[in-house]
Amino acid sequence: MTDLIVDARPIALDKDGYLADRNDWSPSVASALATAEGIELTAEHWEILDLLRDFYSQFQLSPATRPLIKYAALKLGPAKGNSLHLNRLFNGTPAKLAAKLAGLPKPTNCL
Repeated sequence: MTDLIVDARPIALDKDGYLADRNDWSPSVASALATAEGIELTAEHWEILDLLRDFYSQFQLSPATRPLIKYAALKLGPAKGNSLHLNRLFNGTPAKLAAKLAGLPKPTNCL
């Protein structure tokens, strides 16, 4: 495990860079994880991160790409619930990267 320092506090990460403890998540942690990935979070990113956190609360799992796209389309409409939009926001790996930034576990069917 490695650590991420956020607000002078160490945040434990697993070998893939996901939070070791989901309770450590905060908007500041999400921003620090995004910076480490070379992303500056915008309102569009936060919209998807909030959506993912809602999905996890409802289903207790991190969605793979197809369910994420379908859920985003259902909740945000087809302009935001499509692979082009999500790939643009999350560097071509929306399910994995968005889950990481949202403080959720890695989707189980993502390599």
